[in-house]
Amino acid sequence: MPKVKVEKKSRIHNEVAKQGIMFNKDFGQHILKNPMVITNMLEKAGLRPTDIVLEIGPGTGNMTMKMLEQVKQVVACEIDTRLVAELQKRVQCTPYQSKLKIMIGDVLKTELPFFNLCVANIPYQISSPLVFKLLLHRPFFRCAVLMFQLEFAQRLVAKPGEKLYCRLSINTQLLSRVDMLMKVGKNNFRPPPKVESAVVRIEPRNPPPPIQYTEWDGLTRIAFTRKNKTLGGAFRQTSVLATLDKNYKIHCSLQNKEIPSDFSIKAKVEEILIDVQAEQKRARTMDIDDFMEVLHAFNKEGIHFS
Repeated sequence: MPKVKVEKKSRIHNEVAKQGIMFNKDFGQHILKNPMVITNMLEKAGLRPTDIVLEIGPGTGNMTMKMLEQVKQVVACEIDTRLVAELQKRVQCTPYQSKLKIMIGDVLKTELPFFNLCVANIPYQISSPLVFKLLLHRPFFRCAVLMFQLEFAQRLVAKPGEKLYCRLSINTQLLSRVDMLMKVGKNNFRPPPKVESAVVRIEPRNPPPPIQYTEWDGLTRIAFTRKNKTLGGAFRQTSVLATLDKNYKIHCSLQNKEIPSDFSIKAKVEEILIDVQAEQKRARTMDIDDFMEVLHAFNKEGIHFS
């Protein structure tokens, strides 16, 4: 007897009877349903009547409606046009209609308008690029209170020497103060995600540290490629030396500086690392000051990471 071909499930599934919405897992749609969690997030954000709040992934608007009661304006960025329609329906013929601005599209590809606060239960698959889009956004916002996957949140707040300490940890902590606010169980969402969640408060450092972020990012990328390796080992990689050699020659060309005929980028890198006593250090144990010292030492010698 021939097998009956089973049609693949639609990418949009998990119908929710209450709202009649079939959530799209490709967009990471898990609606926060617990009003107590929403209340706690808004309390931690410290909403003010003059605030313009950016909300990413408002879903059906459970948190949006609460914020509209307390702030001047909510700018909601939503990629799913069905949920946009749901949101518009909720504010229609209410005093909040004029206070809600909806931006339709992918937040990572969207130029963000002015906002001074960000509160969101974001799609987890865009967590890392979104954090840095927010932290590099100008003008500065006061703070962001964001829901993340638990392990991602733990990485954000991890300290040198801890198991989850990584490039994400140090890059975020360079640009902001990060605090874990609370853990949130799976059953607070509809449909429940496969992972536990947590709420984090991110406050940008204003003014930012006096370095070029692209330089810093290039250095930490090399150091954390294998975070248990010594810096001496990380910098001996052929591809790393080739990039630094190219950058050094560009720098010398721009500065009209002559390169000695016996110049060796490998020897120069080793000399710098030994000079700042960093050759035997490992990225997993280094803090912001350690990396700052290494970056300044390289830059002083004309070696750049961007």
